[in-house]
Amino acid sequence: MSPERLHLVVLFGGRSAEHDVSCTTAAHVLRAADPNRYRITAIGIDRNGQWHLAEDAMRALASGPDALPGRLVPDGPPAGAEVIAATSTDGAPATVVLPLLHGPLGEDGTVQGMLELLDVPYVGSGVLASSVSMDKAMAKDVLARHGIAQAQWRSVRDDAIGPTTAASLVNELGLPLFVKPANMGSSVGVSKAKSVDEVGAALRLAFQYDEWAVVEEAIVGREIEVAVLGNRNPKASVPGEIIPGREFYDYEDKYLEDGAQLLIPAPLSPAESDEVRSLAVRCFEALRCEGLARVDFFLETGTGRFLCNEINTIPGFTPISMYPKMWIASGMTYTGLIDELVELALERHTRRRRNTSR
Repeated sequence: MSPERLHLVVLFGGRSAEHDVSCTTAAHVLRAADPNRYRITAIGIDRNGQWHLAEDAMRALASGPDALPGRLVPDGPPAGAEVIAATSTDGAPATVVLPLLHGPLGEDGTVQGMLELLDVPYVGSGVLASSVSMDKAMAKDVLARHGIAQAQWRSVRDDAIGPTTAASLVNELGLPLFVKPANMGSSVGVSKAKSVDEVGAALRLAFQYDEWAVVEEAIVGREIEVAVLGNRNPKASVPGEIIPGREFYDYEDKYLEDGAQLLIPAPLSPAESDEVRSLAVRCFEALRCEGLARVDFFLETGTGRFLCNEINTIPGFTPISMYPKMWIASGMTYTGLIDELVELALERHTRRRRNTSR
């Protein structure tokens, strides 16, 4: 193999409630990344925040992609920043980091800030876009400022609730309501509440994961998703549709029960498809995202409006996840998608250094 292979560091695990999802995603990415193009290092972050060189995973990978388990384990010798802060002899970037860390302390700008300080290219959005997009309340404020239609919502802080909070939210937004932690993904901590008492219980659950919660009116409609890829000139995939196997598309439906139907491409008219793809790019640009994101919408029954639900800057990335499946349906391969994301990381790093290096 060529000695000029790029060093690709895959970060997985993490301290958030989405730890297990990340470990599964990482196994698939390691299996698909081109060994002729990359020298791969896997670094696992355990639930206590300790970094480990995932030697077992790399030994298995050396035996062939099929030797990898379906889920990586974040253990092994301690690993530090020196593993990723490497440059080539001519000073060009020799390492690109692929942070497959879903949720807080990974997808929220924290790891991205560390990588900026290390001056290492990394896949995905920068600090600002990662932080704002992770916080559903802030993201909704930004999207509203840009005229993006959304469900009605309110944000609530854990120390600002009282005995009448749930009733006030019901009076404003009606029933049923969805209650979510502001900074979480994979539907962790999300509840559908059908009474004032259930709203109160849903808030208490959401506050186990974050100090802010988002409370939204329930929308009757179809769930449509679009994958976006790019930096300065992002492009949108064909849309997909999720038909939940449960009352709503919760964690169990996504990862445990396999009851949801995924329709790619979504059965939309050409005009609807064009509209939602254009909206996805608008959301991506409004939040200053780069690299990749999955934008989720509701197609509201009766009005035909597309309402933005949320944006995910590090979406699920297994071969059966919506983000890669939508790009595969758009003509890309899973391995080719990884290559494109790495190239976007290098392009962004070079461009940003023009503004920060003196």
